[in-house]
Amino acid sequence: MLFAFRGHGRSVPATTPAGGPSLATASARRGRRGSRFLLDALLGASLMILAHVFVIQVSVVKGHSMEPCLHDGDRLVVDRVSYSLGEVGRGDVVVLRYPKDPSVDFVKRVVGLPGDRVAMHGGMLTVNGSLADDYGCIVDAQELAEQEVPPGHVFVLGDNRPVSCDSREFGLVPHELLKGKVRVRFWPLANATVF
Repeated sequence: MLFAFRGHGRSVPATTPAGGPSLATASARRGRRGSRFLLDALLGASLMILAHVFVIQVSVVKGHSMEPCLHDGDRLVVDRVSYSLGEVGRGDVVVLRYPKDPSVDFVKRVVGLPGDRVAMHGGMLTVNGSLADDYGCIVDAQELAEQEVPPGHVFVLGDNRPVSCDSREFGLVPHELLKGKVRVRFWPLANATVF
């Protein structure tokens, strides 16, 4: 054992007895580190849950109604905030609640905004009298009489029109049924896309 001398001839141990810091002190430090890790993990998980509920959503495409843009099994990141802060855009790919069963989500493309006149002739989409099929969609021969999109609604179509259940079947979509805008396809990695 080493001793340090401090005046008056008394000797004082320079280190703690054999083994350095006491076992109780080391155990307390480990306990604090474990508690800190647990607290950080809970905070991180809480933030992820809040982000998922209020900011972003991860969705999986089911079916073929958005081909060739999106395919069955694609994983998407959906921005749940942008439509609360800004306007829906023509051409946006959106996740919406199915108007006939709001517990089911659909992925569709917005082709008509409030005030737009939407029609289909020979399978070709027209918006406000002009051809609007510039999304690389698969056309079908369906006819759709011109209709005007009222305030607070959008007209949506799938890109694979022959197999898509969309506004031609379930009607116009109220703005409040739009869950968010698709921002990224992140899986499969080979087809990762920013929208």
